Order: sequence, then structure tokens, then C-alpha cells
Amino acid sequence: MIRMELGKNSYNIELQRGNLERAGQLLNLNRKVMIVTDEGVPVAYAKKIETQCKEAYIKVVPQGEGSKSLQTAEEILTEMLEHQFSRKDCVVAVGGGVVGDLGGFVASLYMRGVDFYNVPTTVLSQVDSSIGGKTAVNLSGIKNIIGAFYQPKAVLIDPDTLHTLPKRQIVNGLFEAIKMGVTSDKELFELFLKGDWNEHLDIIIEKALLVKKAVVEQDEKESHLRKILNFGHTIGHGFESAAHGRYLHGECVALGMLYMSSESVQDSLCKIYDKLGFDVPEFYTFHMGEVKEAIMHDKKASNHNCSVVFVSEIGNGKIEEWEMEHVLARLECE
Repeated sequence: MIRMELGKNSYNIELQRGNLERAGQLLNLNRKVMIVTDEGVPVAYAKKIETQCKEAYIKVVPQGEGSKSLQTAEEILTEMLEHQFSRKDCVVAVGGGVVGDLGGFVASLYMRGVDFYNVPTTVLSQVDSSIGGKTAVNLSGIKNIIGAFYQPKAVLIDPDTLHTLPKRQIVNGLFEAIKMGVTSDKELFELFLKGDWNEHLDIIIEKALLVKKAVVEQDEKESHLRKILNFGHTIGHGFESAAHGRYLHGECVALGMLYMSSESVQDSLCKIYDKLGFDVPEFYTFHMGEVKEAIMHDKKASNHNCSVVFVSEIGNGKIEEWEMEHVLARLECE
């Protein structure tokens, strides 16, 4: 168990194989529970949570970023209202980052906030998005532009849920763990560079969580230090918006990291990408005008400036303020 220390917003991160079977012991499910999941998540996971609740309702949304919308959030809120959920009831997200963002966002809104539990079932959500309290939906093609900081009451992580994922989804999530290593933990990065990630998956998840925990505890609302977690994301979100669903979040962040690194770090990243089977040239099929337009709308941008993270050496990421022209100029670098 890892404890996120945030004063009155503190919570446990339960990390252990078989945790899904123990959800009723680890979470307060003795009340009405809205379980939010998507079509890509094995139905058995939501059903397993349902059997441990006093009264549960399962909302299955379409798989993909399209479900992170105000319309889908309204559908869930309407169902909660119809089932007479009270302020003492809760929302449980079972799935990946989309479901976690959506479920947390809904929980933050209903009756000005009900308890939220996150049960991440993808590598990406287990190593990163399930903790920290960022919730959001997209609007007009811009990712995460509407949202709130809303911490969960607990996070339940069961690495056994990862065995049903295709390799592409696993690698997609590992890019976020690589991000943690390249900016903040050289030992974590070395696990990818010199070791076999498959043999060290549980420790990779734990070490990535410990990096994010340390950052969030010092800067819960992203006033400064937490921006280190955005490494690769400013340009990555631009790629993701321009991809129109062709590529996954982690894949776009992987590209974004290359553009915001020194040549030596780029070389190390490319070695890892090659080990993971990620063919970088294959992904250079973007309309750069669209990428640049999306970057200009990034929520981290202010007027003509943008907070970015640049890594010149492994384990030592730096938060810097760049002019937007400087950020866009990185896209011209090969």
C-alpha cells in the first residue's frame, strides 16, 4: 500500500495482484455505486466490483476519447439522478485513463462532489493517470480543456487485470512510466534501457507511482513542480489532436518526448522504443499545421509563452518557460 499524503485529501493506493477480488474490503461499497466502464474493458471486471456493492449500477460508455465529453458526463449524471443517488453515495471508474478522467469528473459535479474510487485496468492508468486527482473531458477537439482537480478516496490497482491487454496497449502505458524515469528516476529508466520490462512490470508500476506521488504531494494543483509530469505532453497532445484517433495517447507522448530532449537522451529513448517495437518513422504521418494549431490551444500556454519540460540528461528534467515560437520550432527538428 502507498499512502498519498495530501492532508484532508489523503488516500491509499492499494497495489497488489488479486486486489479486484478484495474491492469490498478495500473500498467503502456499502452504498449506491455508479460503476463507469467502457466497451473495451472486460465486463467481468465491472461485474466483480458490482458483486461487492450494496447497490450498484453499471454504465458502459463507448471505448475511446469520444466518451470524454460533456454529453457522456450528462448521461451518467442523469442516471445517478434517476436512481436517486445522494451525497453519501459514490462513483467507481473501472478501466483506463478515459474512464478514470470521466468518472472523476462526474463525481466532482454530482451534488458538488461525491466519493470517487479509481480502479485502473490499463498500464497507462496504473502508472500515471489514476492518481493525482486530475479529471477532465474534451471540448471541440481540445483534450482535457474542461475539468477539475478532484482527488479519489482510494485507488485500487490489480496488475492481474493487465493480462487481457494487447501488446500495443501495454506499450502505450509504458511510455508514461518511461516519462517518469527520464525526468525523475534514473533507476526506473535503466529498467527499460538494460532490463526486460515484462519481468519487472510490478516494480515499474510501483516506481512510477512513487515518482508521481512525490510530485503531487509537493504540488497538488500544478502551480509549478507538478508540471514536470507534462514532459512530452505539450507537443504530444498536439500530435494526439491531429491524429484523430489513429494513435494512442502514450504513442503521441513518446514522440513528444523526443522533441523535448537533448540528442543523448533522444538516443537512449530510441533504443528503448526499438526494444518495445515502436517504429518512430512510421508515426511521422501528421499534418504539422494541425499539430501546431492544437499546441497553440494547449492549456499550459499563456499568451505567447508556454511552460515546457526539457530533459538534457536522464533523471533531471527541467521546467522552463519558452516562447511559443520556440516550442513550435522544435517541430522542425528531426
